[in-house]
Amino acid sequence: MEPEQRSCRDRASEAVDTKMIRIPKPIYHAIIEHARKESPAECCGILSGKDGTVQKAFPLENEEKSPVRYLMSPQEQLKVFEEMERESQEMVAIYHSHTHTIPFPSETDVKMAFYPEVFSVIISLKEKHPVVKAFRIGKYAIYPEEIEVV
Repeated sequence: MEPEQRSCRDRASEAVDTKMIRIPKPIYHAIIEHARKESPAECCGILSGKDGTVQKAFPLENEEKSPVRYLMSPQEQLKVFEEMERESQEMVAIYHSHTHTIPFPSETDVKMAFYPEVFSVIISLKEKHPVVKAFRIGKYAIYPEEIEVV
């Protein structure tokens, strides 16, 4: 089958199957620390970079201040998007924490996944040692993704 004959869903599935997020060790530890600092409320933020490699973390305030939900300020998001544009970066991931549950997208996470092309990184504080997982949340499925700490 020629590439142009494949459906958008087929091409999206292929892209999802081949992607991995690479997070530099200092940023990886910084987002875990952000989760710990904000606990018992969920933390949230944006990771920017290029080609699946994170170059910068933008910790944002959880306007919900809730242990089960997060809400990023539209004004803060706009500032982040403007900075990413100035630095020729793209949004690689949105991250948030789960303070008392496993690192898997909740029903609310799925409903609020407005950027299926970016990774969703979840930091679970349920266990003694935080567990960090990445996903792509599509319209019909949740795809676990690999995280490489570099």
